[in-house]
Amino acid sequence: MGEFKVHRVRFFNYVPSGIRCVAYNNQSNRLAVSRTDGTVEIYNLSANYFQEKFFPGHESRATEALCWAKGQRLFSAGLNGEIIEYDLQALNIKYAVDAFGGPIWSMAISPHGSQLLVGCEDGSLKLFQITLDKIQFERNFDRQKSRILSLSWHPSGTHVAAGSIDYISVFDVKSGSAVHKMLVDRQYMSVSKRKCIIWGVAFLSDGTVISVDSAGKVQFWDSATGTLVKNHLIANADVQSIAVSDVSMVPQEDSFVVGTAEGTVFHFQLVSVTSNSSEKQWVRTKPFQHHTHDVRAVAHSPTALISGGTDTHLVIRPLMEKVEVKNYDAALRKITFPHRRLISCSKKRQLLLFQFAHHLELWRLGSTVATGKNGDTLPLSKDADHLLHLKTKGPENIICSCISPCGSWIAYSTTSRFFLYRLNYEHDNISLQRVSKMPAFLRSALQILFSEDSTKLFVASNQGSLHVIRLLEGSFKHLHTFQPQSGTVESMCLLAVSPDGNWLAASGTSAGVHVYNIKHLKLHCTVPSYNFPVTALAIAPNTNNLVIAHSDQQVFEYSIPDKQYTEWSRTIQKQGFHYLWLQRDTPITHISFHPKRPMHILLHDAYMFCIIDKSLPLPNDKTLLYNPLPPTNESDVIRRRTAHAFKISKIYKPLLFMDLLDERTLVAVERPLDDIIAQLPPPIKKKKFGT
Repeated sequence: MGEFKVHRVRFFNYVPSGIRCVAYNNQSNRLAVSRTDGTVEIYNLSANYFQEKFFPGHESRATEALCWAKGQRLFSAGLNGEIIEYDLQALNIKYAVDAFGGPIWSMAISPHGSQLLVGCEDGSLKLFQITLDKIQFERNFDRQKSRILSLSWHPSGTHVAAGSIDYISVFDVKSGSAVHKMLVDRQYMSVSKRKCIIWGVAFLSDGTVISVDSAGKVQFWDSATGTLVKNHLIANADVQSIAVSDVSMVPQEDSFVVGTAEGTVFHFQLVSVTSNSSEKQWVRTKPFQHHTHDVRAVAHSPTALISGGTDTHLVIRPLMEKVEVKNYDAALRKITFPHRRLISCSKKRQLLLFQFAHHLELWRLGSTVATGKNGDTLPLSKDADHLLHLKTKGPENIICSCISPCGSWIAYSTTSRFFLYRLNYEHDNISLQRVSKMPAFLRSALQILFSEDSTKLFVASNQGSLHVIRLLEGSFKHLHTFQPQSGTVESMCLLAVSPDGNWLAASGTSAGVHVYNIKHLKLHCTVPSYNFPVTALAIAPNTNNLVIAHSDQQVFEYSIPDKQYTEWSRTIQKQGFHYLWLQRDTPITHISFHPKRPMHILLHDAYMFCIIDKSLPLPNDKTLLYNPLPPTNESDVIRRRTAHAFKISKIYKPLLFMDLLDERTLVAVERPLDDIIAQLPPPIKKKKFGT
């Protein structure tokens, strides 16, 4: 593996935003997640839960509801009173429609997917028709006295249940009038509260309405008579979310999941009263404590319970009785960090650029003159310097950012503006000069990359085009724009440039990778498509081999000059990766190469750093994948016998970024989870035994 001096960086003070809503799409097996800063993320559950798309947040867009409509259309609504539809191809907002009812607290799509209902602050329920390219207001339902906090359609589409403060209403969709009003008991642990908030409702096929409320109760109501059937007191705090197994699942509506403000998730199942009885009842079967804070949102897929909340984790808990094969779906997952890079590095000046929602930070790494043996922590002779704090103007979050390898340029983009800065260094002082008059086509970028010699800038727009810019002293020149292939508007999310500056590889939101010839400014080739999305890619020096990592943990090597997979790549696909390698549940997010060792590929995910030595044999399932270093007194013969191509280190975690600064020096950026938890608001205090 070789010896490296490692800069262990822990001053990236990144805290993800809390999760506000989740929405599961059974047709595409995708999960939409909205966060408290307005960011919306799309996870592909069929592709090892990879975060394949995201829409950046906005200060005025506090999302309170999220749902899928027929035809893989995604809608959100929030406290600014607008309903938003997202373009999942171009990765931008299609349009926003004001509902004219004040802040929107809840939203639900009809079972047939053709109508959208929103519940507003002023007590109104507004029905919209979903047309081919927009939504159109249809009519209002009877206005209620207080805000509509939760909504659920009956699977037939004829009735709707709406949760408010102190009561639940059942509406007839055809007339828009309330047919029942069910008052909720305000008692909470034998103490009468002033108000009882209905945080969630679920309307079942048999006419049962399930409600969860701020008094810690799960209640079952008969919608035909408007009476309470059963009551479960499950928490000493609010029960904030509910999700029922999909009507399309088999068997349907046999389980549901609720989340509480104490961080507990409860699973309810419909079971037979006795072994021979056909009579069934709802029973609380399993509690799960995977969260430290409020569980604000839950979802129920055919094989898993999904939850998220204030502690920023997205937790996927498999239902073991529904999982047929022990594969990715059988693992409990906690997704905390985005599956994209928030850090870029200037190797020449040893600088790190950190991306936050509304600002960038530039740091110079510390240095040491001390020496020591393997594993020693060396004292710093010069501390890391915080050189620059660059704040954005306006309410939009930063989408992407990059620093040039020479450290003289910084570029970043929001949804509507692109910024390019020139940096000048004079001893310990740094000055910043903004490049003005950016062209209209550079209005927004999904990905930014500088060439190795810092003379060119590559910008991937959300319209599927790739712009090539030549950087001059304090200005720029537009060289070329590569248009999307065959008229599609597929956004490019990952870019890689060869060290010699001749080749540019770009990967879209689907699995395709295109390679462009920068010298002749034309498309060179397209790598054969693969079923799983690309998570990282890089071009090797000297050979110009393109290394591609996919979300199913497969790694391919493709020769750009020869337009075919390399011999090493064919060998590894023939033999197959080690089973432990394929069982990892976090995607590879970065690939790089050793400048003096052409046979080495360096890559990492959030929990391991790996060097693949292509000159050594591949490990099979019987060998140790995570092999510890052999003892120093072991003979060379035994050492060679146990050696294989994969050298893996799990010292650094969670690992957000790792790269070579030079042939003997690595930089590793960690973000310990305890540091994130320490910056969150305090959870609800629970009395523990003996205190």
